Amino acid sequence: MIFDIKQEDFRCKARLVAGGHTTEAPATITYASVVSRESVRIALLLAALNDVEVKTADIENAYITAPCSKKIYTVLGPEFGLEAGKKAFVVRALYGLKSAGALFWNHLADCMRHMGFIPCLADPDLWMLATEKADGTKYWAYVLIYVDDVMVIHHDALSILAKLDKYFKLKPGSIGDPKMYLGATLKKMTLDNGVFAWASSPAKYVWASVENVEKYLKDLGDERWKLPSKCSNPFELDYEPELDGSKELNPEMASWYASLIGMLRWMVEIGRVDIITELSLMSSHMAMPREGHLDTVLHIFGYLKAKYNSRMAFDPTVPYYDESSFKECDWKEFYGNVEEAIPSNAPEPRGESVHIRMYVDSNHAGEKRTRRSRTGFFVYLNCALVQWLSKKQSTIETSVFGAEFVAMKIGMESLRGLRYKLRMMGVPIWGPSLIYGDNMSVIHNTQRPESTLKKKSNSIAYHAVRESVAMGESLTGHVGTNSNVADLATKVLVGKNLSRPNS
Repeated sequence: MIFDIKQEDFRCKARLVAGGHTTEAPATITYASVVSRESVRIALLLAALNDVEVKTADIENAYITAPCSKKIYTVLGPEFGLEAGKKAFVVRALYGLKSAGALFWNHLADCMRHMGFIPCLADPDLWMLATEKADGTKYWAYVLIYVDDVMVIHHDALSILAKLDKYFKLKPGSIGDPKMYLGATLKKMTLDNGVFAWASSPAKYVWASVENVEKYLKDLGDERWKLPSKCSNPFELDYEPELDGSKELNPEMASWYASLIGMLRWMVEIGRVDIITELSLMSSHMAMPREGHLDTVLHIFGYLKAKYNSRMAFDPTVPYYDESSFKECDWKEFYGNVEEAIPSNAPEPRGESVHIRMYVDSNHAGEKRTRRSRTGFFVYLNCALVQWLSKKQSTIETSVFGAEFVAMKIGMESLRGLRYKLRMMGVPIWGPSLIYGDNMSVIHNTQRPESTLKKKSNSIAYHAVRESVAMGESLTGHVGTNSNVADLATKVLVGKNLSRPNS
């Protein structure tokens, strides 16, 4: 019997499991994937954009619904009475078996194909079905699978869940409008502009995490560690974690530090992007955390306790943009007849099209010890934030120009992957991706073919971005520093600037 605590909502769980450690490792794959959080955000946007339902359900005792493909047995113990000592063969994919995850995934995949769904080639746990509404409007319906959590995007979602219930027993109380999904509260709402949208709130998970931390500190009984009160910002002002020279944590506290970072990472995954830079900074010290680092992480939790309530709306509104900020030029003389790579096996585009925008920024030499810069960006589909990043660059750039170009290249590559995913989901894409940056030199070099590069060390990023513009995959435009929401992903901000991505 295994006892555990669910990470997303801290519920206590108990399961009778098999001793998989006593069996040989299967020769075939044992890994079972789950749908990406990015795909979930895109699906919620598409649900509002195409005006279709969203329903969720949980599969009851998920793994044991799948047959076991190997001959595995156990010897019955004395608790089985007269049967003790006999061999009992395992016929279901019990929790604990090395192959249980893969067996359940394969069984679920077979059932989805029987229902007429096909897997998205960009995310195999997102299943698609070409369908149409009563008025003849064509679109793609989706079923998103995260182990035993199911989300259906369809104009008659309950009928899809009813079919799925014939293959897998669904928990009766879990079928219906989504309330909690992957630790976030989902809600239908009407925005200030009168548009209907789905919104996700990590408030319950954040509050449960804070309570978990406070309980641990209370049980620890060490006055050295506590959550500070009245934290108006995630970081103490002017704190540089890379220069912290305080005492190293002991192994027990270092392990707890890692678990705190894990909680914060999940918060950022489900919507708390206001701590994205602070989390990235503190994650860099997991190998050898110090007392000052733990103090700072507890300061972040103190901030979250004071400001635990937040919500991210996936607004389907088509964004306004100034066409004069984005210049299309003839690049053939410099890059030839380059064209965007369109996957030949992409499904038929259906439903409403989406506009892609990205705000990108870098913090040149922001890391005081190594002088490495930081890349940060936020990606929007229409007015819905679906992708974000804050990460140190792998190279040391000697100028702001170089750091900004490296950041734009990383962002451009992410946009390329997103465009591929959208096409494989059957989503029509409106025109090129619009990339906003606040460095005029970078924008100048990506809008004018005749611009020349003076630093060979930046040539890879320079030509990668310009070629993307030349093929019509993206366009770049300037945005003022005070209007660049990507600042939140590169710098430690305070006050009202923390709410920029939602503006």
